[in-house]
Amino acid sequence: MKKLISIGEALIDFIPTESGKKIKQVDGFKPAVGGAPANVCAAFTKLGGESKMITQLGEDPFGDKIIDEFRKYNIGCEYVSRTSEANTSLAFVALDENKNREFSFYRKPGADMLLEADTIKQEWFENIFALHFCSISIGDFPMKQAHDRAIEYTLNNNGIVSFDLNVRLPLWKAPERLREAILEMIPKAHILKISDEELEFVTGGTNIEHELDKLFVGNVKLIIFTKGKDGAEAYTKFAKASIPGIKTQVEDTTGAGDGFIGSFLYQLDKNSVDVDKLKLLNKEDLERYLDFSNRYCAISVTKKGAMDSYPTLDEFLEII
Repeated sequence: MKKLISIGEALIDFIPTESGKKIKQVDGFKPAVGGAPANVCAAFTKLGGESKMITQLGEDPFGDKIIDEFRKYNIGCEYVSRTSEANTSLAFVALDENKNREFSFYRKPGADMLLEADTIKQEWFENIFALHFCSISIGDFPMKQAHDRAIEYTLNNNGIVSFDLNVRLPLWKAPERLREAILEMIPKAHILKISDEELEFVTGGTNIEHELDKLFVGNVKLIIFTKGKDGAEAYTKFAKASIPGIKTQVEDTTGAGDGFIGSFLYQLDKNSVDVDKLKLLNKEDLERYLDFSNRYCAISVTKKGAMDSYPTLDEFLEII
């Protein structure tokens, strides 16, 4: 197996100690290491893969905590920078009565946003399986250029580029700016993960099959469409597959989508699926990968937090 590299934000999620309340009503929060790209690394590594994170942290105790957690889960820290120019990013999360999330970010700017493109080294991308990123860190700040440099080096080494939209509107001054940034990045990716909630925001439509021509642009070869409790679907230009949802007792959905794509990428790497083989995946392949990730995600939402909620491969196989 080759290595997965994620680029983007690593932060502290402050998870509510009680559910069913808005942030302003919550009496207490518990800190947990998170950030979508970092969560993907954690799921990938806990299943048995090798992952490394490209990010920047503040020279503060929260940055120290993230480094400690990365080492705990064997996420490579070699590409992590530290700065005194800004603090480590924070995100407060609340869960309403339906377990849906409300976010409040402390990131104006966060240390991760200030990572410069020249920090990215070409030799990091030798023996790369895939580069994964999300939309939180593609705004008009230096980290966006760092993403472009990382994508360039990934393509130079025949790696897969994976993009999970992970829309977070509170981080953007206007929805249109986020939409423009997403539409700019989609053609650069080979794998696109989009949720049912994000589809209409990006394409204007609610039926994934009617919107595929807007998503299969540029390098895109595989689209993963997640529908929460209703399951997931996957599409190449030649095959499609779907799996139903799994009923489970939901405790916390934080990081659930990250666990889904992290476990999906793990399966691709384990089965030596490279850029050229993505378009050759058939219905049976896609169903098998979707089912694995759906079950993995269903386990993670029964626990609080993100990284801590992801099972190892042995734990996963024991539960299913």
